[in-house]
Amino acid sequence: MKNVLLMCQKELKSYFASPIAYAVLALFGLIFGFGFYTATRDFVRFSFQSQMMGGGQTMNVNEQIIRPLLGFASTVALFLIPMITMRLFAEEKRSGTIELLLTSPVTDTEIILGKWLGAMLLYLCVLAMSMINIALLFAWGKPDLKPVLVAYLGLALQGGCLLAIGTFISTTTRNQIVAGGVTFFTCLLLWLLSWFTAFDSTVPAQVVNYLSIVTHFENFGKGVLDLKDTVFYISFIFFALFATSRSMESLRWRA
Repeated sequence: MKNVLLMCQKELKSYFASPIAYAVLALFGLIFGFGFYTATRDFVRFSFQSQMMGGGQTMNVNEQIIRPLLGFASTVALFLIPMITMRLFAEEKRSGTIELLLTSPVTDTEIILGKWLGAMLLYLCVLAMSMINIALLFAWGKPDLKPVLVAYLGLALQGGCLLAIGTFISTTTRNQIVAGGVTFFTCLLLWLLSWFTAFDSTVPAQVVNYLSIVTHFENFGKGVLDLKDTVFYISFIFFALFATSRSMESLRWRA
C-alpha cells in the first residue's frame, strides 16, 4: 500500500508540475460555471413568471438546477478525462523511463493502482470545482442534500470507469495524442450506446444498453442509490485495470 501511495503522490505532483492540471481545472470551471449561471438565471426567471401569473407551480432546486447540472458535468468529463489519462504510461514510454519503472522494486499492480489513483484524485479536484457553485444553492436556498451526494458518488464512479479505460489505452502507445484521441472516442462510444438502443427492446439491444455508462448514471442523477449500478461501475473499473495489468505484462515480455 505504501508503494501505491508513493506512486499516486508522484503522479499527482507531475500533473501540477505541468499545465495539464491547471488547463483541466480551468476548462471545467469555465464550462460548468457558464452552465450554472444559465440554469439559475432560467430558474429565477420562471419562478418570477409563475408568481406574477398566480400559478401554483412548485419550483424544485434539485430537479430543475442541480440534477441537470450534474448530468451536464458527466458529459463534460468525456472531453476532460482523455487529457488526464493520455500521459499516464504514454509519456513514460516516450521518454524512456518506462524501463526504469518496470525494473524498480514495485509490482505492476502497485504501479497501475498508483497512477490510476493519482488520475482519480485530479478528477475529484475537478468535481470539487462544481461543489463551489452547488454550495451557493445551499447558502441561498434549501435543496435536498442526499440526492446531491448520491449524484456525486455516481460522477466519481463513472469517472473512475473512464479513467481506468484511459489508463489501459495509455499503455498501448507511446504517443499522448493518440492515447487521448482513442480514449475520447472509446468513452464517447460507451456514452452513445444508450442512444443506439433507445427504441429497441430486443435482448441483444438490452445487453448493449446495459454497457452504456449513461444508463447506470441515470439512477444516481435522480438521487437513487441502486446496488446493480454500483456493482457495474466497480466491476468495470476492475476489468479495465485487469486489462491494464495484462498490457503491462506484455511490455515486460517484449522488454
